[in-house]
Amino acid sequence: MDRLMKHTEENIQKQQALDKKAGVDKNTKSGRSAQTKPKGSADAKVDKEEAKNIVAKGKKRKADSGIEDNPATEKLIKIQIPPNLKKQLVDDWEFITQQNKLVKLPRSPSVDEILTKYLEYRSKKDGMMTDAVGEILNGLRSYFDKALPTILLYKKERQQYREAISDNVSPSSVYGAEHLLRLFVKLPELLGYVKIEEETLIRLQQKLLEFLKFMLNNQSSFFLASYDGTEGGGKGKDN
Repeated sequence: MDRLMKHTEENIQKQQALDKKAGVDKNTKSGRSAQTKPKGSADAKVDKEEAKNIVAKGKKRKADSGIEDNPATEKLIKIQIPPNLKKQLVDDWEFITQQNKLVKLPRSPSVDEILTKYLEYRSKKDGMMTDAVGEILNGLRSYFDKALPTILLYKKERQQYREAISDNVSPSSVYGAEHLLRLFVKLPELLGYVKIEEETLIRLQQKLLEFLKFMLNNQSSFFLASYDGTEGGGKGKDN
């Protein structure tokens, strides 16, 4: 996992450089196309389109990610996001891009706290603390901190990020489940850059799915039911 993390961090930096060269902000949309149809379309059509984008099956998503020329994307790791969490991603997109709302920061529980809760949950379930689970959680935390400002934010969230994160503050201590879930949309692309043995890939995929199930089982306590209004694209204000 440490090796995967090192390669992934390098590729996040490479993708950031490509983004600056292209002068675009499309890849910050968590796999959704900038040309997504407005809310005037029927809800069913919106959900269907978003679901396609979430699981990385459309050409638009490849264009948004900025890696359409990356041959590794042909062999992406498959992460099946549960339907209720897909709906959560759609709601997340709608709150921010259609309703001009933001996740109020800092979030509680934070990404760090969610990862700690999962480690405690697995320790009780397995009767012991396994190194493999700890490594994966540390990898997720590192991926999140490095990927958030580069590929996990919508354009309307960037000012808020600049206000919330300083040099000595890690995103995983400020952001929560809403943004952590976006990481699982991007993980197939990030891991697609790295050569992984099939056996290792299967184990990693299974452990990531187990973590998503944990998030699903705690959806009501981990995720916000609604977002805050915004003022000039900055921090969310109190309702």
